[in-house]
Amino acid sequence: MGLIRYCKIVMVLGLASFGFLVTFNNITDYNSNFEFVKHVLSMDTTFPDNAAMYRSITSPVLWTIGYWGIIAGEGLTCLLLLWGAWRMFSQRNAAPGDFDRAKEMTVVGVTLGFLVWFVGFMVVGGEWFLMWQSEWNGQEAAFRFYLSMLAVLIFVNQPERD
Repeated sequence: MGLIRYCKIVMVLGLASFGFLVTFNNITDYNSNFEFVKHVLSMDTTFPDNAAMYRSITSPVLWTIGYWGIIAGEGLTCLLLLWGAWRMFSQRNAAPGDFDRAKEMTVVGVTLGFLVWFVGFMVVGGEWFLMWQSEWNGQEAAFRFYLSMLAVLIFVNQPERD
């Protein structure tokens, strides 16, 4: 039982490290990733004359707000996952019910990550701003991110045994 708990904690720390590196990269290589957000929101590389161009956002202020919203979501995902891993680690020798309750912040962290990478990139970016039509298409990467998060969540949420 102890080894499985450590595996769950390590996997959550792996997700937290991913969230940290994505946040770190978006801050330290700000302009490269800002260009991505700018092109997606402005829809300037979607199919010519598509009927959805009324959705485009061409304001640099709104691009910046959107980009910082993404960075904040990624960073907060990292922090919540770290908190979740810490809570799980602090209850690693506890009764099964106590360890199960310690998983709550992990669930919250993965939920926020799902909102960032599924809702943000797949729903909003991919479908509303038609990112799938663009060379600036982050849907495949986002899919890998949120699917990995959901797989870890399924494993972590398996009930603890006596």
